[in-house]
Amino acid sequence: MSGLPDVPVGTRVVVRYRIEGGFTDALGTLLARDATTCTVDTKRGPVVVPLDAVVAAKPVPPPPERRH
Repeated sequence: MSGLPDVPVGTRVVVRYRIEGGFTDALGTLLARDATTCTVDTKRGPVVVPLDAVVAAKPVPPPPERRH
């Protein structure tokens, strides 16, 4: 796993992890992290990701402001 252990809870992150048939990303606020999982609050709700499935993770900047 790359980068996630050093990221403070509350940081906006992208986490790429293995799923059946390939990979997917969770983009949002890091809500929690323990010895086996991390939880990312995405637009669709919280996603619990097993740490052994994570292939990359990093902090990302805030989303751009919506245009009117």
